[in-house]
Order: sequence, then C-alpha cells, then structure tokens
Amino acid sequence: MKVYVGNLIYNMTEIELKNLFTPFGEVLYSRIITDQYTRQSKNMGYVKMAVKEEGKTAVEELNGTTINNRVLTVRKA
Repeated sequence: MKVYVGNLIYNMTEIELKNLFTPFGEVLYSRIITDQYTRQSKNMGYVKMAVKEEGKTAVEELNGTTINNRVLTVRKA
C-alpha cells in the first residue's frame, strides 16, 4: 500500500520517514519529494508498506499526529 505523508519538516530524511512507519509493519521504501532545482524538501513524501492492512493501521494511527510542532497529513496515495 502506498501512503502519502504531508506537512513534513524541511530537514526530515527518508530514513527518519521510514522509521516513523516501521513500528506498523514492513516498509518497502520511503521517498521525500524535493524541488528539482534547489533540492529542498516540498514537505511531503510517500511510503510503500508491504502489507495493505499494516498501511491502513499506519494511516489511522499517524494522521493528525504532531512531529516537531507540525501536524502530519497521512492518507492512502
């Protein structure tokens, strides 16, 4: 299951994003979207979960949570 994650902090790494979802199940990959010219984060990313049910649980648990004073938007991509 592919999951959209919005309102990330600018300096979050793909490893940190992956670690945020790891407690819910196997993460196949995590990607943070960056501007192609400046390479600065666009404050959003995607996570691919191996099992659909684990992805649904992660969405339910993480949507609306606060990380570094930012409220995350997490939903199915």
